Amino acid sequence: MSELQTQLASDTWITATWDEYIQIIENPDYEKAKGYYHNGQMRIEIYALGHDHACDNTIIAFAVNLFCTIKGIPAKGLTNCTYRKTGFKEAQPDVSYYIGENADVIPYGTSIIRLDIYPAPDLVIEVANTSLADDQGEKRLLYEDLGVKEYWILNVQNVQVMAFAIENQGSRRITESQVLPGLAISLLNDALRRTRQINQSQVGAWLLTQFQQ
Repeated sequence: MSELQTQLASDTWITATWDEYIQIIENPDYEKAKGYYHNGQMRIEIYALGHDHACDNTIIAFAVNLFCTIKGIPAKGLTNCTYRKTGFKEAQPDVSYYIGENADVIPYGTSIIRLDIYPAPDLVIEVANTSLADDQGEKRLLYEDLGVKEYWILNVQNVQVMAFAIENQGSRRITESQVLPGLAISLLNDALRRTRQINQSQVGAWLLTQFQQ
């Protein structure tokens, strides 16, 4: 194992060239890993995702999909999709969305979404169980630089969504989604708390009544 591969075991940002990053992320040994590249550093996430992360990932995507369906908002949701600005930046967020006029901008048959050709997603969601500090820090800066319009961090431990509107390569906390008008972040937090007590179908039924009001 190379020195670079040894450093990857720490799941932290390490200095690397773009070519070194591509060599690692395209290695079959890292087929199931998530890769990020920003400001001459890369992060390869190779840890297994457990129940809590997976559960919250599922319910937050369900909530967004349901809201868009009921409100008639065009949307395309993508799970663990790769966004690449060749030579400079790459991200694989847990969940991402193209919304409104961008909902159909990415054609089927596309593998890696190349941001030299296509726009960045409107909404990016990272589910943070063990990666909260990084999601609030370097990844937040990465999404600011990529030109994402809105960024949510789902804090699994605190059962909370932290939402940020992004503009002019900066971000600010918001209490209502800007890309999904009318969707209060507090309602998402209520839904998350309910998943700790009842199953997802019951939470979904509750969300349905809330979104129909």
